Amino acid sequence: MGGTMDGTKQQRRGNTRQRIQDVALELFAEQGYEKTSLREIAERLDVTKAALYYHFKTKEEIIVSLFEDLTRPLEELYEWGRELPHTLENKQEIIRRYSDALAGAEPLFRFMQENQATVRELRIGDTFKDRLRGFRDILIDPQAPLVEQVRCVSALFTLHAGMFVMVDLEDDLEKRRGAVLEVAMDLVTQAHQHTHGKP
Repeated sequence: MGGTMDGTKQQRRGNTRQRIQDVALELFAEQGYEKTSLREIAERLDVTKAALYYHFKTKEEIIVSLFEDLTRPLEELYEWGRELPHTLENKQEIIRRYSDALAGAEPLFRFMQENQATVRELRIGDTFKDRLRGFRDILIDPQAPLVEQVRCVSALFTLHAGMFVMVDLEDDLEKRRGAVLEVAMDLVTQAHQHTHGKP
């Protein structure tokens, strides 16, 4: 996880608000959300609690802000994708971009996976479920048989599972992402072809 966090930090601008988010996420991953205090976050950052309060009053505010920031590419992808016709090329491009967006938010999704009860309490779980349903709707052909609809939804879950379930099977992140993306693409392609016939 350390490498992923470092990579994420390099991609994100080095301002104080984002430093707080990154350090908080590291501490939440190390010792759990409930066991981490704002004081510990301030100490790790080597700032006063007052400086931390200037940006965030609670741990919940930190997590919600992280969720909003790191899932923004998914929001933008959803807005773009929902205007597109249900062509195979569009579905494949949505899956490709979804994979990229997940990679950028991997530390957040790892936190969500490992702290599911907390996520439910913070309401970001419901927000994320709603967004998943939105992606389901833009990937599924309304007239598709149920089994093909399941294939499309399974493509999304395959991308998520690849971040967690496959970690101990393949250390090379890019190799793992490539394999997971290939399977997700196959599922969407099969669903489209079985619904519309082979191209």
